Amino acid sequence: MGVLKVSSKSSPNSVAGAVAGMVREKGSVELQAIGAGASNQAIKAVAIARGYLSPGGIDLVCIPAFTNVIIDSEQRTALMLTVEAR
Repeated sequence: MGVLKVSSKSSPNSVAGAVAGMVREKGSVELQAIGAGASNQAIKAVAIARGYLSPGGIDLVCIPAFTNVIIDSEQRTALMLTVEAR
């Protein structure tokens, strides 16, 4: 499964395109976001990707969870969204 890291400066449309492509290719993708701004962009991207895929008969499911990631030898909590075709 591919992993996309989303920041608060990520374009939701660009992330949505990447999500749609990976779901078509692999069936699922994980989005990782740290912080409120990044989480907001990730959720918007999932909603936009759903709009991209629904005309082709693909419906998305989003499974949220928390995960710990190491950044610059510091442990941070990230929101992980597993997005897969239903």
